[in-house]
Amino acid sequence: MAALIEAIGVKRKMYFEFENTPYYCLDVEVSTPTARGGQTLVRLKMRNLLTRAVFDKTFKASDRFKEPDLEMVESSYLYSDGDGSYFLDQETFETLTLSEAMVGDALDFLVEGAIIQLHKFNGNPIGLQLPAQVELEVTYTEPGARGDTSGNVTKLARLETGLEIKAPLYIQEGEKVRVYTETRDFAGRA
Repeated sequence: MAALIEAIGVKRKMYFEFENTPYYCLDVEVSTPTARGGQTLVRLKMRNLLTRAVFDKTFKASDRFKEPDLEMVESSYLYSDGDGSYFLDQETFETLTLSEAMVGDALDFLVEGAIIQLHKFNGNPIGLQLPAQVELEVTYTEPGARGDTSGNVTKLARLETGLEIKAPLYIQEGEKVRVYTETRDFAGRA
């Protein structure tokens, strides 16, 4: 029997199951009433891990959620085609397939052989979690103009996955750079 979590006990970055679907808590807001006999309410901003949809829902403090049968599996990215993206489980060496909707825009950061964390719910792959930063090679960038250094000047750089970012003038083609996966910003040279 999976452990039950009360709504008042749900914290940020926590996983829980609601209506047989796994959710990830993005934010929690507890409102305690001033009147006697009023009920404490918990407003959760949550992400559905199957559909990736984000929404707010209010629960009573005493509502209970099951702990989801979620598993994080270390996997390496193999390739993508019209049917989806393929990953190799690093423990069982089983090939796991994620649909285009499950992967989302993560392909902008994935190169062949990249190690990522794959989410499994009840034994089936449902999504992935990228690292905070990834290293990618610059395939195209215009040369920086000499003397153009006043302030924080950037130029467009195209990376090996097709992602375009703003990079400092000193970055050249062929260099590896680190990119924040959440904001798509330049993080530094690799």
